[in-house]
Amino acid sequence: MSETTQDRFGAGGGLLSGMGADPGERSAADFNEVRGDRLGGKVALVTGGGNGIGAAVARRLAAKGARIVLADVDDAAGKEVADEIGGVFTRCDVTRLEDNEAAVAVAVERYGRLDLAFLNAGISSGCGLGDDFDVRRYRLAMGVNLDGVVFGVHAALPALRAAGGGTIVATASMAGIVGIPHDPIYAANKHAVVGLVRSLGQDLQPSGIKVQGLCPSFADTAILGEGRAVLEQLGFPILDVSEVVDTFFRLLDSDGTGECWFVVPGRESQPFAFRRAPGPRA
Repeated sequence: MSETTQDRFGAGGGLLSGMGADPGERSAADFNEVRGDRLGGKVALVTGGGNGIGAAVARRLAAKGARIVLADVDDAAGKEVADEIGGVFTRCDVTRLEDNEAAVAVAVERYGRLDLAFLNAGISSGCGLGDDFDVRRYRLAMGVNLDGVVFGVHAALPALRAAGGGTIVATASMAGIVGIPHDPIYAANKHAVVGLVRSLGQDLQPSGIKVQGLCPSFADTAILGEGRAVLEQLGFPILDVSEVVDTFFRLLDSDGTGECWFVVPGRESQPFAFRRAPGPRA
C-alpha cells in the first residue's frame, strides 16, 4: 500500500493489510466520490428508511440533491417518507437476499445507477441467553442487524462497481465497540458489523468503494422501546437524531475508509481509535 493511498483512503491496522490488489493502481481522481457537497444526481439506497435515523438521513440526502430509493418493511411509513422527499419506495425485508437485490435493481432501473448504500435497518433482540432466550427473536435480530448488512453489501457491489465506485455506510452502534450487558445478542451482531466494516474498507478500496460505519449511542428512535424509561431514570443522555445525521455526513466527507465513527452525547464525533492487535513474533 503506497503512503499516499494510505493517507487518502486507508484505515490501516489490518492483520494482513496489503493483501489483494494494490490500491495504488488507481488515483484519487478515479474514484466516484460521494460527498455532502457533491450529491446532485447521486443515487442513494437507504434501508430501514421509514423512520428514525434512516428517514432523517434520507431527508437530508434528498435536500442536498440526491435521488433516493427508500427500503423498509413498513409500507405505510416508507411510502410516506419517500413521497415527502420525492423518492421511490420499495418494500424490502433485509433478512432476505433477494429483497436486497430487488431494492438495488429498483435504483438501477429507475435512476440508472447506484452511488451510495446506507444499510441502516436494525432491531433489538428482546431477549438474553438465559431463561429468557428466544431462538426466533435471536434469529430475527441476527438476520436484520447482520445479514441485512452482509446481503446489502453483496447486492450493492455490482451496481457500485458499474458506477465506478461509491460508498457503503452501515449503521452499527456503540454496542459494536463496547459490551452491552442488557442485550448481548445485539452487541454480538453489532460487533460483527464493526468487524465487517473494518475489513471491507481495505478489501474494497482498490475498487473505489469506501466503507464506513456509523456507531451511535442511544438515539431518540423507536428501537429504544421500554429502555427509554430506564435511561431517563438513570439520567443517561439520549442523542437527538440530528446529531447522528450530522455524523453521517462527516463520515461521508472523510478521506478514510473502514472507519467506525462514534456518536456520543457531549463528545465530538470521530473515528474510534482501535488499538492494534499484537502480531506474531518471528
